Amino acid sequence: MKLFAESALLPEGWCRDVRFEIGADGALAAVAAEAGAEGATRLAGPVLPGMPNLHSHAFQRAMAGLAERAAPQDDSFWTWREVMYGFLGRLEPAQIGAIAAQLYVEMLEAGYTAVGEFHYLHHDPHGRPYDDPAETSRRVVAAAARTGIGITQLPVLYRHGDFGGAAPDPAQRRFLNDRERLLRLVEALASDHREDPQVRIGVAPHSLRAVTEAELTALLEGLAGLDGAAPVHLHIAEQQKEVQDCIAWSGQRPVEWLLSRFEVDARWCLIHATHVTEEETRRLAETGAVAGICPTTEANLGDGIFPARAFLDAGGRLGIGSDSHVSVSPVEELRWLEYAQRLSTRSRNLLARDGPSLGGSLYRWALEGGAQALGRPIGRLAPGCRADLVVLDPEAPALLGKEEDRLLDALVFAGNVNPVRDVMVGGRWLVEQGRHRERDAVLESYRKALKSLEP
Repeated sequence: MKLFAESALLPEGWCRDVRFEIGADGALAAVAAEAGAEGATRLAGPVLPGMPNLHSHAFQRAMAGLAERAAPQDDSFWTWREVMYGFLGRLEPAQIGAIAAQLYVEMLEAGYTAVGEFHYLHHDPHGRPYDDPAETSRRVVAAAARTGIGITQLPVLYRHGDFGGAAPDPAQRRFLNDRERLLRLVEALASDHREDPQVRIGVAPHSLRAVTEAELTALLEGLAGLDGAAPVHLHIAEQQKEVQDCIAWSGQRPVEWLLSRFEVDARWCLIHATHVTEEETRRLAETGAVAGICPTTEANLGDGIFPARAFLDAGGRLGIGSDSHVSVSPVEELRWLEYAQRLSTRSRNLLARDGPSLGGSLYRWALEGGAQALGRPIGRLAPGCRADLVVLDPEAPALLGKEEDRLLDALVFAGNVNPVRDVMVGGRWLVEQGRHRERDAVLESYRKALKSLEP
């Protein structure tokens, strides 16, 4: 397949008259600027690399909005968590798959082309393993295949309810696995998809609250025998209570504790890291790990604000995730990544590092960090990378008259109307003129799933 774009964002910057050649494997075989359009399909607008979404709990899309009810006591992450536990108690595998497919259609239509699925909903509502221990993971991966989004599936190791190996809450029974069972699940998924370039398998020790030092060590040792380069994702330092509890247990803060005991490196992604000191920020940046920032969820839950400017100044890498899916928009995540910094410092244009363009800097940071965190050759329009292309609508009012990085500034900061026109993933057109090709069928399955969840 040959495509031609009048303007495209390549690794070296914006280029004109770009010709893409896509191989049968769905990867970019050749990319040439200042090229001719002969024999190629002309694309309808400026072209961007598809955005990676590095952190997702797919089932939570169906509960978005359900926790926006004031409680008699002060609301917080911890009261939201009780609403979540009540919701997931009714979910069955077919419903999990239908919800994931609906979410992934929405992601693709918004310009996300890959997702990291932090998957901890393993067992039935009573906490019993399914006959196939990978049942729910396979449902989620099948939803990705149906919709066409690339996926890094991250089965979660969840053992305890708090620091120091505390007993889990009964509401967490659907999450619980031991190391051996989780590694067997990971191995089964990896075997299923060893030849599938759209699927990557990693692991996610849920948090320092949910695994002990010995369990995390054993998990990483077991993973090394399966895939030494597999992504490792971990929730950390999301809430002040979490930090205080960690200090009470260990005498150290969560990030401090982790970095003093484990060789965190570029295959790690630390999710949230909202409450970190200057020293932790610097040390985390030096590891080469990605900070997985989810601004709309962190705002929704009242988590706090990640020190993004200090982290980037220290050479850190970051990416974005939609997490609980109160928003499914990369533009909104990027916008609020910057806006949170503005509100906390009462300054403007704080995260521009690749020149004066703030939108350009944010988009490039998120591409690079997201691709690293998902462990896949994505986020760049270059030979050997997946052919994940987002075509913007040049007639979108917010984008009129804008070119190159001015276009990215307007994309991120100039409105709420989605300007994504067409989306290709792995060499396949999935979204055309703003509509996913399976939108109606997936929506009908989702509608039935929601209906079946009604009391």
